[in-house]
Amino acid sequence: MKKIAITLIAALAIMSCKNAAKEQAEMEQAKQATIDSIRMEVAKQEAAEAQQRTIDSMKAVAETQRVQQQAVAGNASSSTSTSSSTTTTTKKKGWSNTAKGAVIGAGVGAVTGAVVSKHKKGQGAIIGGAAGAILGAGVGSTIDQKKKTSGQ
Repeated sequence: MKKIAITLIAALAIMSCKNAAKEQAEMEQAKQATIDSIRMEVAKQEAAEAQQRTIDSMKAVAETQRVQQQAVAGNASSSTSTSSSTTTTTKKKGWSNTAKGAVIGAGVGAVTGAVVSKHKKGQGAIIGGAAGAILGAGVGSTIDQKKKTSGQ
């Protein structure tokens, strides 16, 4: 009877150790799943912030252009009103296709770099932005050259 009791106690002790180890492994898996989900949310938030920064910078550029156009329109109207015999028409040059391509390429490259980068989102955005700016400027320069040769 004592042997059976000792065997039973030993079996229970072994079973409880196995259950504790199993519970510990499950806890570690749950912790890792939580950490992974937090990392995914942080990555999504960083990508959204990078997109918002790009949108904000493009809005700032558009606002600057709008203000410049208003200033040019204001100057043109004041110069025509002061001298009735001389009409001054100022044509705004605007951005070259090279500059437009560089800005658009930088924005798209930064967003793409942040999204594609697995670990360092900021570094991916910087590298992607630089590469996009270079490629965009190259494409814009090609378009500018074609317009010059065709006489547009």
